[in-house]
Amino acid sequence: MSRIGNKPITVPAEVQVKIDGQKITVTGAKGTLERKIHENISVEMEENAIKVIRKDDEPENKSLHGLIRTLINNMIIGVTTGYSKELQINGVGYRVAKQGNNLNLTLGYSHPVIFEAPSGITFEVPNPNTIIVKGIDKEVVGQTAAEIRTKRPPEVYRGKGIKYADEVIRRKEGKTGK
Repeated sequence: MSRIGNKPITVPAEVQVKIDGQKITVTGAKGTLERKIHENISVEMEENAIKVIRKDDEPENKSLHGLIRTLINNMIIGVTTGYSKELQINGVGYRVAKQGNNLNLTLGYSHPVIFEAPSGITFEVPNPNTIIVKGIDKEVVGQTAAEIRTKRPPEVYRGKGIKYADEVIRRKEGKTGK
């Protein structure tokens, strides 16, 4: 019995949902998202609520039940409010600058790192040490933020690198800490 999968999804008035067989399209103020749904899961629209129903109680279908419901809910939230992830850059001489839609990262390498924005993603750079990744698709926003972070992950001795704003880096003492 999936507690998450059985919850109906309320659809706001400004969002249009179109279910076409195994494909769902969600349109809102910020844009349009579509997703293909697994064949063992069915989606029904009742007035202003979406109900996700699984075919049977196979373990795979049980796990897909809650997943599909959460993905549809994330689509609705994305087209109404959108998603964002904040990254912070720590280190002497480490900084970021926005060049059009791309980011110019100076991360201690002998060359600047240019990061191109995927479609549907916008960057904000309020100061040289902060990057805000914004978009309507939660999956793409998270993946883009993770790819930026891999350009210089935070290191544990001095804390230099790119980290999420809410991430806590556990620091190590080093050689003299014995």
